[in-house]
Amino acid sequence: MIKRTPSVLLIYTGGTIGMIENPLTGVLDVFDFDHLLDEIPELKRFDYRIATYQFDPPIDSSDMEPTNWAKLVRIINYNYRRYDGFVILHGTDTMAYTASALSFMLENLTKPVILTGSQLPIDTLRTDGKENLITAIEIAAAQHADGTALVPEVCIFFENHLMRGNRTSKINAEHFNAFRSFNYPPLARAGVHIRYDEHLILHPDPMLLKPHYRLSTQVAVITLFPGIQESIVNAVLALPDIRAVVLKTYGSGNAPRKEWLMRRLGEASERDIVIVNVTQCSSGQVQMERYKTGVQLQSVGVVSGHDSTPEAAITKLMFLLGQGYSTEEVRRLMHVSLAGEITT
Repeated sequence: MIKRTPSVLLIYTGGTIGMIENPLTGVLDVFDFDHLLDEIPELKRFDYRIATYQFDPPIDSSDMEPTNWAKLVRIINYNYRRYDGFVILHGTDTMAYTASALSFMLENLTKPVILTGSQLPIDTLRTDGKENLITAIEIAAAQHADGTALVPEVCIFFENHLMRGNRTSKINAEHFNAFRSFNYPPLARAGVHIRYDEHLILHPDPMLLKPHYRLSTQVAVITLFPGIQESIVNAVLALPDIRAVVLKTYGSGNAPRKEWLMRRLGEASERDIVIVNVTQCSSGQVQMERYKTGVQLQSVGVVSGHDSTPEAAITKLMFLLGQGYSTEEVRRLMHVSLAGEITT
């Protein structure tokens, strides 16, 4: 039996990992990924077929938009049958948003889509970029004996941890362990060997990929804080085009017992604005039935975000609204795990 060579498409969107210092000027320039194997000869030891695609011009992750997510979906869909897995190089600032959005937009995904990046440029002596890139490619190419993907999910790989993308948030701007998945364990850990926790990995039915391209940006975020004024909340809820709000509350989903706050939220719910409750805490989940301060939110139509990250809640609302679902259907689907983003 002839052994098949694994294939990976490497997509560079922008970010620190793709920068290289010009030896003459000292200025950071964009790395030419057409010469990837020359710059990182370690990849030749994989004996993989690695192809590259570069955004032109590259995008700073702070400028990432839903239109760029749709472009990534188009690239993956166009090349889906040609490659066993995909690695997306991305700036760290909005990587968790992109990973969350792609997890919803790539319905019936059966191949790995691994996002990674670095805190230091790839040619820096102490860069974390090479290790992140090499391991991400290895994970994207990993298969079971029957040829199916080992990790058929949208994931983030960073600092030796493979995390479900829609469970991950950026937690550090200084250290190499820039990301954390607080409410779901890592899918794999990379040390001397890559240890996969297969019982944690999604195992989809072998169906055809269903790509989605439409997202609605009619979503806003309100973060509660002591002393928040009615005018601030009202300004957001009164926006003419707003269709959904992520409400970042205290603890297990609690809010201050202010008459005006409940009234404003109730009025917004009656106007078919979907309001989703997520906790400001890094870990844990919303349990609105636990305290009176949470029960009052339920009584005015606020929907639980369960243990969703803010990034997942925002992009899930963008996705659901973009598909044209009714308000009631969006509220219902916020209680349903579409891509492993919440614990139900």
